[in-house]
Amino acid sequence: MKLERGVDGSVNVKRALLRVVLGVTAAAMFSLTASGSLAQSADGPVQTDGQIEVGAEAVRDSEILNRIEKLLAQIDGFAAVDVSVSEGVVRITGQVIDNAAQDRVNQIINRVEGVVAIENETEISGTLEERLAPAMERIAARTRNLLANGPIFLVALTAFLVVAAGGWLLTTRIGIWTRLAPNAFIADVYRAVARILFILTGLVLALDILNATALIGAVLGAAGVVGLALGFAVRDTVENFIASILLSLRQPFRPNDFVDIQGDQGTVARLTSRATILISPEGNHIRIPNATVFKGRIVNFTRDPRRRFGFNLGVDADADLAAALATAVTALEAQTFVLKDPEVGAWISEVGDSNVILTFTGWVDQTKVDFAKARGEAIRAAKLALEAAGFGLPEPIYRVRLDGAQAAVPSSEETVVAGRPATEPADLPEAADPARSEPAVAEAAERERTGLDGGENLLDVQQQVE
Repeated sequence: MKLERGVDGSVNVKRALLRVVLGVTAAAMFSLTASGSLAQSADGPVQTDGQIEVGAEAVRDSEILNRIEKLLAQIDGFAAVDVSVSEGVVRITGQVIDNAAQDRVNQIINRVEGVVAIENETEISGTLEERLAPAMERIAARTRNLLANGPIFLVALTAFLVVAAGGWLLTTRIGIWTRLAPNAFIADVYRAVARILFILTGLVLALDILNATALIGAVLGAAGVVGLALGFAVRDTVENFIASILLSLRQPFRPNDFVDIQGDQGTVARLTSRATILISPEGNHIRIPNATVFKGRIVNFTRDPRRRFGFNLGVDADADLAAALATAVTALEAQTFVLKDPEVGAWISEVGDSNVILTFTGWVDQTKVDFAKARGEAIRAAKLALEAAGFGLPEPIYRVRLDGAQAAVPSSEETVVAGRPATEPADLPEAADPARSEPAVAEAAERERTGLDGGENLLDVQQQVE
């Protein structure tokens, strides 16, 4: 059908859609009617598949009745069933135990030769004793079967226990796992895997003795489904555990190493199966999930004992910059904690608003001095040397303009003095001595390693680091 454009076309489209809806509705009603008729016919006579015989070849009703009664007499559950036959049509009345018994009697009678149709008018028995009797018989039969197979069950159970106990002894009493694994944590993982393998072996052996090896596939399939569900449920926990295994193998840091992990700085206390514990310079405990540690950025400041410090100092813009650099470098090289190799570095980094910024670097041995105190003493020494040589270290100067106000002339007391009178520098206090270490954080890390929870630590000082 060709639809016209414009208004007529839209009308035709609506009519076509209406016809489609009516057609679908009619089809649905027809299907419901058909299904209803089929459901009604299910309660009527059941037609057999056999050919209907006529004449002398047709089986007599008495023969059909006699055959059906003998068959039902040999089967439990049909004692209260009455059968009548007329012209090959079998009519069944009485009571049966359940719907399954109704279907079963239909199947039996359908196979009798000469039956044309079956009218099953039996009813479900409402007597509790009659309905419980088959269940009690099944329970009794299964109990007898269990008692008869008791010895073989005991043999299978004994075989399973022997294999499982042997696996437990092998994984706990023999130290081969410690020699095979790089650290104690991996050795425990090996032991757990070995125990599971021994248990599975014992289970397979027991099922084989019971001649029930077909259950292995079902058990493994169910275990796989359960494992998949648990994997999704505890995904983060499993991820942390796997990260713990990999970190214990890689050993990216040692106890008491000062590290930076994703912005968190602190001294490494220990590595557990769930998290890495740091002690911050302020003494706070920082617990980082191992999955974050494994995937994150790790900066280890302690791996190389030599560490470079750096700082900036500003001098007057009209000063001799080369002389200022030489003066500060000489002062840094004179410090006993500053290493000769690598050498001290110095350069002009930028020109500020009121001064020129000089950058100085030096290297120290972290095993002999405290890094923060060494850097502080280097800054003090360079500043004193520059001031002693007459170099000014000006502060930023700001000019404030007040519109409409008379400019104030500074008095002699308010005049800014370019320089300060030279004074004798004070001695360095003991607390600022670079050779003096700060053991508080290290002691806190040691207390964490020997804590109340057993001090689980996957870091091994004897294992090669990454």
